[in-house]
Amino acid sequence: MLWISLSRQLIGRVLPVLGTMMFQKREKGEFQLRNWQREIYPHYELLVKVLRARNIKGRDLLSEADCFVEVQLPTSSPFISRTTVAPNCCHPEWNETFRFQIHEAVKNILELTLYDKDVLQNKKLASVKFDLGGLEPGHSHNHTFLFNPKNREELQVEFFLEKGNKPASEVITNGILVAHPCLKIQGTIEEKVNSLWHEDGNRLIKVSVPGAYEKPQSFPKYPVKDSTNTFVFHVNPILQSKLNIVLQQVPELEIPTRILCREEIPLSSLPLDQEVQHVVAVGEEHALTLTLKAEESSRDLDLRLGFDLCEKEQMFLDKRKQVVSKALQKVLKLDEAPQNDEVPVVAVLGSGGGTRAMTSLYGSLAGLQELGFLDTVTYLSGISGSTWCISTIYKNPAWSLTSLDGPTKRARSFVCSSKTGAFSSDQLHYYGQQLLAREKSSLHVSLIDLWGLLIEHFLHQEENPTKLSDQQAAVDQGQNPYPIYAGINVHKNVSSQDFAEWCEFTPYEVGFPKYGAFVPTELFGSEFFMGRLLKSWPEPRICYLQGMWGSAFAINLDDIFQKTIGSGIRFLESKNDINVKDDYETQQLLSPAQLKTQLFIPQGIFAQIITDIFTFRFTCGENFNFLQGLCLHEHYTESKEFLAWKVSHPDASPNRLTPMKKCLYLVDGGFAINSPFPLVLQPQRDVDVILSFDYSLENPFQVLKQTEKYCKERDIPFPRIKLKPEDISEPQECYLFENAENPHVPIVLHFPLVNRTFQKYQAPGVERKTSEEKDFANFTIQDHTYGMMDFTYLPIEFDRLVELSRYNVLNNVQVIQSALHKALQRRQRRRQRQAGR
Repeated sequence: MLWISLSRQLIGRVLPVLGTMMFQKREKGEFQLRNWQREIYPHYELLVKVLRARNIKGRDLLSEADCFVEVQLPTSSPFISRTTVAPNCCHPEWNETFRFQIHEAVKNILELTLYDKDVLQNKKLASVKFDLGGLEPGHSHNHTFLFNPKNREELQVEFFLEKGNKPASEVITNGILVAHPCLKIQGTIEEKVNSLWHEDGNRLIKVSVPGAYEKPQSFPKYPVKDSTNTFVFHVNPILQSKLNIVLQQVPELEIPTRILCREEIPLSSLPLDQEVQHVVAVGEEHALTLTLKAEESSRDLDLRLGFDLCEKEQMFLDKRKQVVSKALQKVLKLDEAPQNDEVPVVAVLGSGGGTRAMTSLYGSLAGLQELGFLDTVTYLSGISGSTWCISTIYKNPAWSLTSLDGPTKRARSFVCSSKTGAFSSDQLHYYGQQLLAREKSSLHVSLIDLWGLLIEHFLHQEENPTKLSDQQAAVDQGQNPYPIYAGINVHKNVSSQDFAEWCEFTPYEVGFPKYGAFVPTELFGSEFFMGRLLKSWPEPRICYLQGMWGSAFAINLDDIFQKTIGSGIRFLESKNDINVKDDYETQQLLSPAQLKTQLFIPQGIFAQIITDIFTFRFTCGENFNFLQGLCLHEHYTESKEFLAWKVSHPDASPNRLTPMKKCLYLVDGGFAINSPFPLVLQPQRDVDVILSFDYSLENPFQVLKQTEKYCKERDIPFPRIKLKPEDISEPQECYLFENAENPHVPIVLHFPLVNRTFQKYQAPGVERKTSEEKDFANFTIQDHTYGMMDFTYLPIEFDRLVELSRYNVLNNVQVIQSALHKALQRRQRRRQRQAGR
């Protein structure tokens, strides 16, 4: 295989020189993942021999265990293999071998599960997840997995890895995700003997390909003579799946289904790009004729794999720098405008908080606009309620160039109006029609979609036809800050505090920075598989995104406990026993990319029930998963975005991560961090100053502490958050956090929603004199009026929030100016260093 080695060297060394680099050297000598490239990797044959188990204690106290082992490798096969059952034996012997084909580019994790067979339900005794990346080809490896050191319960397995007969194949990868060529199976079933469908019972043909994107397909009960039935399946050829054809008698009344014939055709037996016929015999006289064709698509992907900003965002930045440069010259009173490569990047963040956050953000933006600072902002990002404000003002492509008084007044009229019309018979009929239309389009429909329609009525009181991609007109000339809306992808049975993948929505792209995978905004909601677009659906109206971005109904009990008492179901963690060793027996050192072996002892029934209750989400935004069918790269763990070093973290279980899921479960990002810091802190955005507006009612520094922890775990530059006791009890209007010694750490200005000097001053330096002026400012933010579920305000309540937020910005003009000046000086020094090289 010398040519394979040479090909990989050429692709790994020559292509980066030509400009399609996946890795770029950092100053510290590390490597940063970049864009996709094509690479060639070999295939291997893996033999897994389940030898024996020792000292196994079954769950049934009256008899010994009836043991068997399930062997599963999802990246190689869609099937679960199992040994025979060893009855009534605590030292079962199997010596059964299972064969898999694996691809070197992929992170292959073998799962072995020991069961005690039971009449009602098989009982899981223990399971192990083993990283196959540490196996050396051509050598036999014996491993003993010790489940219970006290009783010496163990499972012994032998592995043998050898070069496969299949030639090395090319994949597309960005170092995190791997896209194989997609195998498309097209088929036609011809049934020319109509007597197959007897009068005494209907017949049904079912066709399926395990592991394929498409579900099993059934054909009509009453076919017309000489009719043809076609089917299509898309599948990863690495899975070595089969085409299953089943002819069955359709049950009538209480008659059970009867299988008349069954046939399995290995996909590997089908020649590529050739039509072949296959005959399925039905008894002695009848037959079905299948015309099959297999095609392999190795074309470029329909999604973007990469860690750079998309081309259109980069074009926006070039245009926006010119606007920011002129604004900086004005607000900092500079003799001349800074050059483009000296212009600092400023991001404004709005936290969650429902209508309170939406209303307050209008005031914060108005304050920035009044001071001339709004034109110095490059990114405007929001979460939850803040997204309702941002997505509304971006209906106007020139919103930041005109006064915000108009948009604020319109928002006021809707917030202060009655919401009873949202539940009128006409509106309910409208909701039903909209949801039914989505369901007929095969889109996932949930309570989140209804919530989005309610928000649409609350914000506009009419149908809002706009889509997120319509906002491209608001940024194509760099005239406004670039909007970034935040959501998180969660697992249904995992707390969002333990696992949340940040998903960004922009006018041009929707995607996961963690995976380096993005789709055009117009195609969000369409069906992708293995990186290829299979079916395009219309882009959802923005109201459905607003419902998802602010999906308070997606909360679970663990989230409630986190927010009310500061901790969730941590008391249950000890129930889930996970033993980890670097390598059993040899204790050899793992490579940086290799995952530690994980041993799992199942929870007790009570603990599992409680865990399920706490982590169950009443609803969430289900969307087609555009990552489905992609695999995780063998070295994905080297990316610091993945917390695979935490053995209990889902990142350490690649077989359970998002690319292996059929759906995305997108919810309000506030369930993780109630401010979109992770999206603007990506290194490629290179943000210098962050203006964080926190509209929380309690603990106005929680998002900062959570972000500090988030950044520390991922080695992202972020200032240390040092607070005094009085800051917690009586927070100020504005805090500045920085690291003067590290220019890569952004300067963070944090604005809690507090009513301090506003009570005394109606404008900076202008005291309130009349009783009416004093009464207007005499209110408490924590009043129940501004609760999360309060959607209707009195006019004075709306005005108070807007004016307070505006004033808190105006009253800290010098702090903002100082931060901008420091950031400009940093950029200038960086430019001088680069010029001196």
